[in-house]
Amino acid sequence: MHPWPDTVTLSGPHATLRPLAAADHDGLVAAARDGDLWQLWYTAVPSPEGMAAEIQRRLDLRARGSMLPFTVLDAGAGGGRISGMTTYMNIDAVNRRVEIGSTWYAAGTQRTALNTQCKRLLLGHAFESLDCLAVEFRTHRLNTQSRRAIERLGAQLDGVLRAHMRLPNGTVRDTAVYSITAAEWPTVRAHLDWQLARPR
Repeated sequence: MHPWPDTVTLSGPHATLRPLAAADHDGLVAAARDGDLWQLWYTAVPSPEGMAAEIQRRLDLRARGSMLPFTVLDAGAGGGRISGMTTYMNIDAVNRRVEIGSTWYAAGTQRTALNTQCKRLLLGHAFESLDCLAVEFRTHRLNTQSRRAIERLGAQLDGVLRAHMRLPNGTVRDTAVYSITAAEWPTVRAHLDWQLARPR
């Protein structure tokens, strides 16, 4: 059976999301080295040595229909330098729900229009093309930078799953769960479009 949703490339003025491919390995390693992102204990950014395995893991999940992984390109960087990864994950085709997650960006593109553009593209596709009922976001309760970014999108906190999962370093993660519903999307869309259009 063909997985839902279909593979797609999404593009905007600040970013392009293209289907993840093994050939993106070297560009993704360079992006992860920008800020040594894998050393942040509360995130799951792959190390340079682990990048090939992480790419394969995501492609395997795609083959099983539970993830649609993307490579993120910074459209403002000389035609598109690889800047990170993102996905639709925990895909629920029956109930038309997806989570936007497993996202990371090179340090040099954080706090720029890139993240807002990526979320605008993913949310727009989810609600306007895939007819999703809701889109979810999850992050470590203590990852305040990620939580602020999710809240700036207009997502609402659904709650915190306490002692939700064990991390590779042995600590236990409390997971903050956020969502945007289809009914909220028009307002969130207007907010994101304003953020992208305002002078920087």
